[in-house]
Order: sequence, then C-alpha cells, then structure tokens
Amino acid sequence: MTSEKLLDTLLSTIERDIIPATEKGVSAGNKIFGAALLRKSDLSLVLAETNNETENPLWHGEVHALKRFYELADRPDTKDLIFLSTHEPCSMCLSAITWAGFDNFYYFFSHEDSRDAFSIPHDLKILKEVFTLEPGGYNRTNAFWASHSIRALIKDRPDLVARADAIASRYDELSATYQAGKDGNVIPLN
Repeated sequence: MTSEKLLDTLLSTIERDIIPATEKGVSAGNKIFGAALLRKSDLSLVLAETNNETENPLWHGEVHALKRFYELADRPDTKDLIFLSTHEPCSMCLSAITWAGFDNFYYFFSHEDSRDAFSIPHDLKILKEVFTLEPGGYNRTNAFWASHSIRALIKDRPDLVARADAIASRYDELSATYQAGKDGNVIPLN
C-alpha cells in the first residue's frame, strides 16, 4: 500500500515544482514532459526538471532531470531516491532510468494519454516500430525497477482525485500552448 504522505508529496511536487518549470519550457517551445527526484527517507526534493528538446532532442523531461542530477557535486545514491515522471517514460527514458540505477518510478499520465490527450504519439510509435510493443507493453515490474501509475494509486481517494483533475486540466492548457506553437520548432519529432 502506498502511503498517503507519498501520494500527497508526488502531487505537490508536480504542482509546485514541475509545472512551473514546464510552463517556462513550453513557452520556449518544448514539450510538456517533466520529472523530479525525491529522497525516499524524507520525501524532500532533490531536483525538478522539464523537457528541453529545443536545446537537444534527447533532453526529454526524464533524461534532462538525469543530466542535471549528474551535474550535482553532492548527489545521493539513486537507490535512495524516488523517480517521478509526469508522463509514462518513453523507451529512451525507461532505459536512462534503468542505466542510472533507479529501482522505481512513478508517473502521472500514461502512454495513451501522451498520444490521445496530448497528441504526442512518437513514444508509442517508437515502441511499436522498434520494439514491437503496444502502449505500456513493457514489464512494469522487473529485475531493475517497479513502476507505479499515480492515477491508479489514487483512484479511490476523492481528495487526491480532485487534485489530479486540476493537474490534468493545467496540462491540457500547457499542451494547447505547445501544440499551437510547435510548427516553428526545430525538434525532429514534433
């Protein structure tokens, strides 16, 4: 059972830390994906980042967070951290999380949400074309890590569902902004 404190902290981190960074990122032409790292011991924030594909198409929210993490002079062991992703990681980000040594990750939006609600189908197309996997077709619990859908974990908690709905609404707005301006971007997979 996932603790109420953990679920509250995951949502608070999205609300307080990731969304403001993503607002800036979207205004610069980046996609809406973000990530954060939290200490398991006290759920304190280590860092929060967002997509920075306009600088480098590899800087998805998760990979950009890992880049920033490895730039820290004094960084904790990844086994002592919780990896939080706003969107279910793509194949590149799944691999990066694995290579970095994380034993977990939590995500807010599913692969299908990225495709259907946000009109960003590239992750699923790569999963299908390169790895012959359907959306979410990877092993969610494996020898490296266990993944957790935040929305599935909170589905029976009305107070948290209301917060999740507000987060989803804010991402709908950010997505509309991104979609309206993406044609001017030089990101290979817009």
